[in-house]
Amino acid sequence: MQPILFEALGFKVHAYGLMMALACASALGISVWRARREGMDADAVYELATWLFLGGVVGARALFVIVYPGSIHSVLDVFKAWEGGGVFYGCILGGLGGTLLYYRRRPFPFLKMADVVAPALAVGAFFGRIGCHLNGCCHGAVTRAAWGVRFPYGSHAWAEHVDHGLIPPDAPWSLPVHPTQLIASLGGLVLLVVLTAYFPYRRRPGQVMALLMIAYPITRWPVEVLRADDPGVFAGVTVSMLISLGLLAGGVALWMRLRGDEERIERLVLEGRPAAA
Repeated sequence: MQPILFEALGFKVHAYGLMMALACASALGISVWRARREGMDADAVYELATWLFLGGVVGARALFVIVYPGSIHSVLDVFKAWEGGGVFYGCILGGLGGTLLYYRRRPFPFLKMADVVAPALAVGAFFGRIGCHLNGCCHGAVTRAAWGVRFPYGSHAWAEHVDHGLIPPDAPWSLPVHPTQLIASLGGLVLLVVLTAYFPYRRRPGQVMALLMIAYPITRWPVEVLRADDPGVFAGVTVSMLISLGLLAGGVALWMRLRGDEERIERLVLEGRPAAA
């Protein structure tokens, strides 16, 4: 854990903010590279990135405030996104909102662009969760497993353990907890590899995004089970778990729709009829 990486000229460089900057830069680079390979307008990707970024930041922070209202002590705290405190699903929902606004302003091949952006979202998850680990947020539950990690005095995990009487107030470290941030980061890296490997084999625009919509909730659910920073809405079920179910259902529906279109086109071709009929 290292919330402040260093100070320069009186400015503090926050680890979470730096990781988010790396996430955005890497995601943009991958998207532009992929768009050019697909013969798409790179300028459209740059413009869309602006709307995605703004919508993502607003959405991530807004959902964080809704889920963790106790962490906001003043109006200024709402805007301190660089210090940590963002919900990835909020980023996705906000980014989608920004995308739809941009689409209304300048229509583009939506599903084809979605495939270009899908691997970039996995990169965002990879860097974002490293930022969470350095910031000490999104920590896991107490564990005796060998991979357990301790967070220092004053961290989120330490404060929670003190509040629950698990450690004394003068304890220098928290109890060992599941490294949920690093597990989630690894999941993002795996998704990046899977989506990149699958990209050349997609048969319809939108299938890469559909695969992400299906795979990400599957990797996210076990991490949510191991987390301890969110009490959940009911019976231990968190907001992120509920969104995961919705995203999974949407991904399956999109995949089935695209698969149905593919089979219809194949049938028309076999019948010697135009595919657009």
